[in-house]
Amino acid sequence: MNSFLDLFQGFAVMAASDPVVVTVRLVLVLLGFALVWLGRKGILEPLLMIPMGLGMATINVSSMFFDPINMANKTPVDETAVNNLFLDSTISNNDHLMTLMQIDWLQPVYTLTFSNGLIACLIFIGIGSLLDVGFVMKRPYVSAIIALFAELGTLLVLPLASLFGYDLKDAASIALVGGADGPMVLFASLKLSPHLFVPITVVAYMYLGLAYGGFPYLVKLLVPKKLQAIEMPPDDPKLKITSGQKLTFAVVACVLLSFLFPVASPLFFSLFLGIAIRESGLEKFQHLVSEIVLYGSTLTLGLLLGVLCEAKTIMDPKVLPLLIFGMAALALSGVGGILGGYFMYFVTRGKFNPVIGIAGVSCVPSTAKVAQKCVTRANPNAIIMHYALGVNIFGVITTAIIAAIYISLLQNS
Repeated sequence: MNSFLDLFQGFAVMAASDPVVVTVRLVLVLLGFALVWLGRKGILEPLLMIPMGLGMATINVSSMFFDPINMANKTPVDETAVNNLFLDSTISNNDHLMTLMQIDWLQPVYTLTFSNGLIACLIFIGIGSLLDVGFVMKRPYVSAIIALFAELGTLLVLPLASLFGYDLKDAASIALVGGADGPMVLFASLKLSPHLFVPITVVAYMYLGLAYGGFPYLVKLLVPKKLQAIEMPPDDPKLKITSGQKLTFAVVACVLLSFLFPVASPLFFSLFLGIAIRESGLEKFQHLVSEIVLYGSTLTLGLLLGVLCEAKTIMDPKVLPLLIFGMAALALSGVGGILGGYFMYFVTRGKFNPVIGIAGVSCVPSTAKVAQKCVTRANPNAIIMHYALGVNIFGVITTAIIAAIYISLLQNS
């Protein structure tokens, strides 16, 4: 029997582990399978969910009796130590970190791209290169109003979480899940709650994937089919926004926001750099950042998030409240966005489709696609994407501004 367990260490670790831990590991393996399947079916975002699901399933069966630090230092080895060959997100000793970077294959990637926010900035460059800010510039006030409504969860969950015992920094990090901007949550939680940034980021991205499947039901619940079918007028062909105007907007906005909120300047710079590349006609650069950088960073992010969903991380007693508050933040932001759509509906005396409001939740371009999909089901002739994208893009900017405000006010408190 011992020779069997020595050969197949997965069984040995399971046999030596607490039954609760074993159960959690098995549940996470099944959840990983589910994420892969849902990504494959297109119900959840496949680019993120497939590597995340596979990483989640694999990490929870890859533990073994292994004490890398003591082995490397040639000190007495703990025969009962359980580790893996992927990464250790809890390591804090610099000497130990340097040792693990030579042993765990994802430790260098995690340390040099994830835990310092670099991967969030790379994704923002890629996202920026896909954004046409002309949609915002044509309807700046409408886009701004709805985007602000869609920050309802970001604003309400902060005091709500603090009432339940979280300090303001942790509460702000959790509340930003309502902005539905994964890189923003990662960056802000690194600044405000480094001890919780792993579970907060994992929760944020899991919910962002679920939002794509859940928001259509929220629209169906809150917007009658008659209102979903409202047609929006096409853009005025005389109102053309040139590439030069878009580039000017990107440069001015980047400099102004970075001046006002230097603590979030890496994110502002990354986003507007992508926009500047797009509007400058640098086709080779645009291909580089919109295809290779964006997709490569998304794959790496999904893989790391999955690997970080190890049982001991999920079993942290602070994680369950994070799941609840994260869901509340995202749901409230969705409701807020639809309320913004209704606000414009009444202001225009029934000439505005309230479904556009869901696009204010800044998961670009997923929520804009959700809005168009819902409207198409009610009225195949209705096209709202040109409005939804403007709201969607402005939602990214408002979430970045709120994140910057939270960090500026709370980082040194």
